[in-house]
Amino acid sequence: MNDVEAAIMNGEIIEQYPDDYPYPSCLILGLDEKGRYIHVLCALSGDVVCLITTYEPDTKEKWNNDLKTRRG
Repeated sequence: MNDVEAAIMNGEIIEQYPDDYPYPSCLILGLDEKGRYIHVLCALSGDVVCLITTYEPDTKEKWNNDLKTRRG
C-alpha cells in the first residue's frame, strides 16, 4: 500500500463537495505510511476513486492545528 492509499483507507473525510463537476469529491485527512498527516482530494465516480491531488497541510497558512479546520 502506498502513502495515498493508506491515507484514504485509514483517513477521515473532513470536507465534502457534492456539487463538484464532473463528480462529487471530498477532502480526506489521513496518515501516510511514515505517520505524517496528508490531505487527499479525490472524486467518486461509481466504484472508481479519482485522485485529484495530495499534499501536506500547512498549519501556518491555511489550516488550524487540528488539520481539519481552515483558518478564517
